[in-house]
Order: sequence, then C-alpha cells, then structure tokens
Amino acid sequence: MFKINDIDRQIIARLQIDGRATVTTLAAVLGLARGTVQARLSRLISSRTIKRFTIDLNTLETNELVRAVMMIEVRGNTAESVQKALQRMPEVSALHRTCGVWDLVVELETTSLYEFDGVLSRIRELTGVSNSETCPLLRRVS
Repeated sequence: MFKINDIDRQIIARLQIDGRATVTTLAAVLGLARGTVQARLSRLISSRTIKRFTIDLNTLETNELVRAVMMIEVRGNTAESVQKALQRMPEVSALHRTCGVWDLVVELETTSLYEFDGVLSRIRELTGVSNSETCPLLRRVS
C-alpha cells in the first residue's frame, strides 16, 4: 500500500479546502515545484488515496438528496469482494470497516427515492451480503 508523507498531507489538506485548485496554485501556496505537486498528485490518484474530486453543497441546496447510512453483515470471507463491489457504486459516498454485529458501514447519497430503492436492492443482492439495516438521514442538525 502507498504511504503518504507530510507533503502529500499538505496537498490533500489544500484540496479539501479548494478541490478546484490547479497544480500551479497548489505549488505556489505550498512553496513546492509544480512538477513535484503534479507527480505527487498523480501518485495519490493512481494509488486511490484520492478516489474522486467532488463538491460540498450548502445543506439548503441539497434537500432533494436522499442520504442514508447502511450497515452490512457479510458471510464468511466475502468482506473483500463485497467491499470492492461497493467501492464501484457511485452512490456510495463513504465506506467503513467496523467490528461487532455489522462488518461494513456505507454512507449513501442518491438524487431520488427511486434511485435509493434501486441501490438498496443492488447492495442486498451482492454475493456475500447476509443482512443489512438502513437508516435514512432526515436532516443535518449542525
């Protein structure tokens, strides 16, 4: 697995502030050579340390999004294959391994209840998924 260092962490931190920052801007802000930033950013992407670039919308603007947390129990030694299948689903915004009753916790985002119902069905049909529980997120408190 790819190990990140302090320079990688600085790049990631700046991208978390402004995901649209150009390589030139990142280099200037961090005091690094453009080529260094480009090479490290390419490595962070190819290693899947950075999986995607996205936007964070104001909660008032995203009331139409359907969000949920889904807890999943997997059968036997299928956790790895279930995890890989979930990582390929665009509706999965975050995926966590855990211990206890549930093996995986999935954060989901869809644009409609119809799409939400479809993704729940697809996840439940994955080979290795033996049980699940889904909690829709109604509104953010803070």
